[in-house]
Amino acid sequence: MMNAKIGTIAKFDDQIVTLKGWVYNKRSSGKIKFLMLRDGSGIIQGVLVKGECDDASFEEFEKLTQESSVMVTGKVRKEPRSKVGFELTVHKVETVQIANEYPISLKEHGVEFLMENRHLWIRSQKQWAALRVRSEIMFAIQQFFRERGFMRFDPPILTPTSCEGTSTLFSTPYFDEKAFLTQSGQLYGEAGAFAFGNIYSFGPTFRAEKSKTRKHLTEFWMVEPEMAYGKLPDVMDLGEAFVCSIVKHCLENCQPELVILERNQKELETIVAPFPRITYDEALKVLAKRGMEIPWGEDFGAPHETALGEEFGKPVFIHHFPSSIKAFYFKHADYANGDGVDHDGKYALGADLIAPFGYGEIIGGGQREDKVEVLERRILEHGLSLKDYQWYLDLRRYGSVPHAGFGLGLERTVAWVTGVEHVRETIPFPRMMNHLKP
Repeated sequence: MMNAKIGTIAKFDDQIVTLKGWVYNKRSSGKIKFLMLRDGSGIIQGVLVKGECDDASFEEFEKLTQESSVMVTGKVRKEPRSKVGFELTVHKVETVQIANEYPISLKEHGVEFLMENRHLWIRSQKQWAALRVRSEIMFAIQQFFRERGFMRFDPPILTPTSCEGTSTLFSTPYFDEKAFLTQSGQLYGEAGAFAFGNIYSFGPTFRAEKSKTRKHLTEFWMVEPEMAYGKLPDVMDLGEAFVCSIVKHCLENCQPELVILERNQKELETIVAPFPRITYDEALKVLAKRGMEIPWGEDFGAPHETALGEEFGKPVFIHHFPSSIKAFYFKHADYANGDGVDHDGKYALGADLIAPFGYGEIIGGGQREDKVEVLERRILEHGLSLKDYQWYLDLRRYGSVPHAGFGLGLERTVAWVTGVEHVRETIPFPRMMNHLKP
């Protein structure tokens, strides 16, 4: 007899094992009782048969409530009708604790109630599955960059300045100064790229956006690669390979979870290179054709991103946005199809990757301005303080080179891969405008 996990139960076929977990559900049929057991790695059915199971355990079954903690010993046997391909012929049940009446029953509950009980909601099957996919994607991210020679480089969470603009910063007292929760690790990532060549950062970021859409959180995770000597095409090449790698990894390693989530895997199988690449100007023409004309210079909203995703049926890169709607650090180009030699140009050398099926932008990035005098002017034009950015300007004073990178939002990517409706289901404890607890 040995301890086992449901997720690897196939290794124990025809052996007697002990599973340690919690009661997911139970039912009775005369002299046969059925116990659905979860242990964090999966769910399996245990069958208690009078005569095969000890009498004390047979009686103990009646006391068990949903989420009671138990240790169950029995023999593993094949069962083709089971989702895990096996079930357990139970010999013994040891109760660790009889749970109180569980607030999240198998009936439907409202979102607000579930959010208030998020600490318990994550035990539910679809929440469990989405968070396991998240974990696999996090592993795939680090594997992808390690295989390509990128070093992990961790930026600070407390920062003295903004990266994307001051309107969405969370501030906090910092002794005799004011500090901000990071919006992005990019500026520090650029310093890392000048020291190590190719780096990536991966961690939580914060945006004080008063948004209630299904795509926004105030605390979310971003992975941000940065490449010394990189240019805009390198951003799109790397981003394309990166997204394809994540989807391929999930298709190969998350089959049980994708089935639980009822994800259309045929859609995911179409996510292969190459991705369409169109300019902002070309995107406007696509939108106009679909009856969604917008003025030149206006950024895309959720309906526009959804329409662009529908047009191509797979992720699409939009590049060469108007410089007026991009951050101060983007390198500019005079022409949408140019190579960026005019630093007072009309376009920014940036690119966004729009995911299909209505999930919107999952990658945003581009080429950074590498000339100190141009960057100084941009900082002032954006109403920022040169003093606050002297360290950032130093990167252009001491061995400046072309460089580029992007950020990928983890939660939006998980939502897209899993097909869940809202990003709140893709992070263990979501932080949104109206949700800070638990």
